[in-house]
Amino acid sequence: MLTGKLNGKIVLVTGASSGIGEATALALATDGAKVAIAARRADRLDDLANRIRRTGGTALPIPADVTDEAQASAMVEQVLREYGRLDMLLAVAGVGVAAPFKNTAPAEYRQMVDVNILGLLYPIHTALPTMQRQGAGHIVVVSSGAGRYIHPSVVYSGTKHAVSAIAESLRREIGKDGIRVTSIEPGAVRTEFTQNMRDDVRQAVELRLGDMEQLESADVAAAILYAVTQPPGSMSIS
Repeated sequence: MLTGKLNGKIVLVTGASSGIGEATALALATDGAKVAIAARRADRLDDLANRIRRTGGTALPIPADVTDEAQASAMVEQVLREYGRLDMLLAVAGVGVAAPFKNTAPAEYRQMVDVNILGLLYPIHTALPTMQRQGAGHIVVVSSGAGRYIHPSVVYSGTKHAVSAIAESLRREIGKDGIRVTSIEPGAVRTEFTQNMRDDVRQAVELRLGDMEQLESADVAAAILYAVTQPPGSMSIS
């Protein structure tokens, strides 16, 4: 449900080229936010920006790899140059190989650590001083149910457990500065998640999911929209 509470808010969404990030950017823009959208695939970002603009919204596409510290910092700085402030940082970018440790290659677990942990910390590191000077801000991270209820996908679960812990610890540290921190921990979501896995892992995951009813990206985006439109101090969402 649209609230209009985001009118004029400056929002940066990472991982915006598909899935939850794309759906979230659309939802927040529809509710009035000025949305900066970041991801590696520039063509996807341009398409999303055009869709947002056609409905009267404002979108700033920023091609960036959040695993590169310099690019992640420059991404945040570009938003600040363009708009002069940053009200919300939505760290949605994430990857996973949902496999037992013995079936996870070192290159795969390095990528998960780089994207899911470092790709979260780099933009927060750059955005936080501005939010502290503003005396307000909202950081939203997308973790996973796999990080809260651990199952045999060792590295993926480990990185998402870290994401949830980072969010909870950060909330305790910066809540006094007027900055809110929200962790969203969805279960299985129908996205491109499995498409980036090796064939054997993808087939195993799809078999495990079976006929399970999965969430859609728009469902998670709706949860995020709800969280960011609640009055400050009204509740702690994790």
